[in-house]
Parts: sequence; C-alpha cells; structure tokens
Amino acid sequence: MSVAQRAAPAGGAVDGGTASLQPPASRGLRALRGIGLLAAFGALALVLLLSVWLGTRGIPFGATWDLLWHPDGSENAVIIHAYRIPRTVVGVLVGVALGLSGALMQAITRNPLAEPGVLGVSLGAATGVVVGIAFLGVSTVPGYLWFAVAGAAVATVVVYTIGSAGRAVATPERLVLAGAAVTAVLYAFNTAVLLLHPRAFDEFRFWNVGSLAGRDLDVVWPVLPLVVAGVLLALLLTRPLNALAMGDQLGRALGAHIGRTRALGALAATLLCGAATAAAGPIAFVGLAVPHIARMIVGPDQRWVLPYSLVLAPTLLVGSDVLGRVIAGPGEVQVGIVTAFLGAPLFIALCRKRKLGSL
Repeated sequence: MSVAQRAAPAGGAVDGGTASLQPPASRGLRALRGIGLLAAFGALALVLLLSVWLGTRGIPFGATWDLLWHPDGSENAVIIHAYRIPRTVVGVLVGVALGLSGALMQAITRNPLAEPGVLGVSLGAATGVVVGIAFLGVSTVPGYLWFAVAGAAVATVVVYTIGSAGRAVATPERLVLAGAAVTAVLYAFNTAVLLLHPRAFDEFRFWNVGSLAGRDLDVVWPVLPLVVAGVLLALLLTRPLNALAMGDQLGRALGAHIGRTRALGALAATLLCGAATAAAGPIAFVGLAVPHIARMIVGPDQRWVLPYSLVLAPTLLVGSDVLGRVIAGPGEVQVGIVTAFLGAPLFIALCRKRKLGSL
C-alpha cells in the first residue's frame, strides 16, 4: 500500500497522482450542486439583461429586447450596442477575474481573509498603472493592461520571496505579513509619484475609484485572452488545491506537487487580478466575499468552489453596477463604491455566521 493510499481519508480517492481528498458526494448531492450552479447561471443571465435594459436613459423593456436582436441604427440602438453591451461584457470579465483570483488566493494561502488586495497584488497592478501614466504617458485602458499585469507579477514575486526568505517555507502567515508590508511600501510609492505628477494624479483618480463606465470593446479584446488563460489554469488546479488544503506535508504524501500548485495558482491569480484591475481599476470585496458565499453553498471542495465563484462574482459585480446606475439617476455611482458598501456588511455577516479560522 502506498503512502498516498495509507494517508487518504476513508472514502477519498487518488486520481492521476493527485488525491481527491473530499469524500465522494452522493449522486443526490452532486445533482443539488449542479442545479444550484444552473440557478446561479440563471441569476447571472437576469442581471445581464437588467444591465442592458437599465441606464441613465430610460428605454422600455420591449424596445430594448427588440433592439438587442434587431439594431435599427437609431439612437437607442447605439446606446444599447455601443455602450451598454460592451460595459456589461467588461463587467462579466472583471467579475470572473476577481472572483477566481480571490478563491485562488484563499486556497493557496489557506487563509480565509486572503485576496489579491490583502497580498498586495492589486496594489502592485495599480503601481504598474501609476508608473505607466506618470513616466511613460500611457492614457488608455488597453495601455494600462500590461503595466497592471507586470505590476501584479512583480508584487507576487516580491511577496513570495519575502514570505519564503530564510530557511522557513512560505507559510500562509508569512505570505500575508509580506503582503501587508509590500502593500504599505507600494502605497507610499504611489502617493509620492502622484503628488509629484499632478497630471498623472488627474488621470489616476478617475481610474482608481473602480468603474465600468466608458469601457467599450477596445477594453474587452486585450483583457479577454488573459482572463481566459487565468480561468483555464485555475480550473485545472481544483484537485491539487484540494490536496493543498490538507497541509503541505499531507498534500505531498498524497501525491500533490505543493510548490508547483502554489506557483501556478499565483500565476493564474496574477493574470486575473492584473486584467481586472487594468480594465476597471481596483474593486474591493468581490474577491474576498464571493468565495465565502460559494463555500457556504457547496462546502470546501474546490471542484465546486471555483465554478461557483466564477458565476457568482460577475453576478455581484454587474448587479452592483446596475444598482449604481439606478440609485443615483440621472447620474451614477461607480461600481467600486457600490461593491464596498455591499461587500463590507456582507462579509461581516459571513464572519458572524461562520468560523473563519482556516480553510
């Protein structure tokens, strides 16, 4: 009997050299989870329809539905197809990226409070944008993309290097502390650069608030490949992430490559976080709250947590964007502000209902 087989819990399975550590779910439970995922897709579809329908200019629902499938070149058709649909698509991409990056960060650090913002990855992406605006004259959202990804990648490497410095391995606690330190340094650097470059400050302050307004297909195409690559990589890591949840030593005993899993998870989270931040600016609480909601529904099995996060996060983000248009009409409240107001009490409620000691 192998080490993996001796260490595997009753009912566990070893698949392809990586253990599936979750007890096998009954057929009824799998069916319920599948139905729940379909219901989540239904909620997402409803929110997307509302995003196309509602806006600062009132268009009847029937006319919106007709123009959605049969654009006639009218002003309302232009509003729907040139503004609302691209904005909605960007919202979906950003939501998917934030939800999955948060779930990955919490899984690879085994810390329920971890998200790209806590580990300094989001601020690393913002720092890349600040450098691009202040020193290289970048002024478009597509232009921000590679600076945001590069900044997120540098922050990830620095945090992991600091967290694994010395003889000790990069434990979740060391990574979170390293992330806090890097975040403080990057915040000071960004503040200094923006104070010394007033033009950069004027451009950065509108992007930094987190908004989907004005995002068109020129934003979608450069962001899409990074989000797709990050999603595919994240979904391929579901089984190793389940092994990682058992701890490094037991995970290795069960056949999982801990270092490779963490590195690939960090790569996927970097791609997703960098793409989302470049497209819409820093948006808080989506990556933190959504994975907890997913675990409340389906438990700790990453094979279900990641797909649920992939669907629930864009529902929350696009829904927040719609709410921001409705409550402040004829103006609007940026989605980053709405998610902060919605996400903070939601996360407090989650903390009161669940013990968040570990994942």
